[in-house]
Amino acid sequence: MSTQSKPDLEPEASDLQPGTPEAPGRQRRHTLPASEFRCLTAEDAAGVFEIEREAFISVLGTCPLYLDEVKHFLTLCPELSLGWFQEGCLVAFIIGSLWDQERLTQESLTLHRPGGHTAHLHVLAVHQACRRQGKGSTLMRRYLQHLGGQPAVSRAALMCEDRLVPFYQGFGFSPVGPCAITLGPLAFTELQCSMRGHASRRRNSGC
Repeated sequence: MSTQSKPDLEPEASDLQPGTPEAPGRQRRHTLPASEFRCLTAEDAAGVFEIEREAFISVLGTCPLYLDEVKHFLTLCPELSLGWFQEGCLVAFIIGSLWDQERLTQESLTLHRPGGHTAHLHVLAVHQACRRQGKGSTLMRRYLQHLGGQPAVSRAALMCEDRLVPFYQGFGFSPVGPCAITLGPLAFTELQCSMRGHASRRRNSGC
């Protein structure tokens, strides 16, 4: 389920500024980048799930992906994920997988189809302390640029609550109708976006 509990609708003014230089003569053994975008790995799964659990369970009563499912996708298709780290700490992430049908189905929630050409965005989440700062918007732009550099991916698809449709339309997604997937009393809209025109710019990305 690609949705945010509290969407970041504010545009990000610019990328993060470099960290404040340290005083002369003061050295650090391990210097972490002030801001880094990179694909996630199975080792990141626990941190991913902590952010996701806080973001979704209090609002929806469930998570798009549980810990074993997070590990599953980050093992099979880490190249379809993107995490934003600040000084080594995960602050926001997107997890996706490949799908090979025209529309999303119940199976698309748990399967990765390597022969598919649709990137199914399962979840976008931002750390509680970093919401309403435009991070969701910035990460989505980066993610679509990243997908645009993968020849196998021709489009992206996701499902979200109706209130989040305008957020995703701002990135070129178009509603294609009610999603076949429901979750208890919750119904979702399915949206799709062509990757044409999304050039890959991997600046500051380890993917």
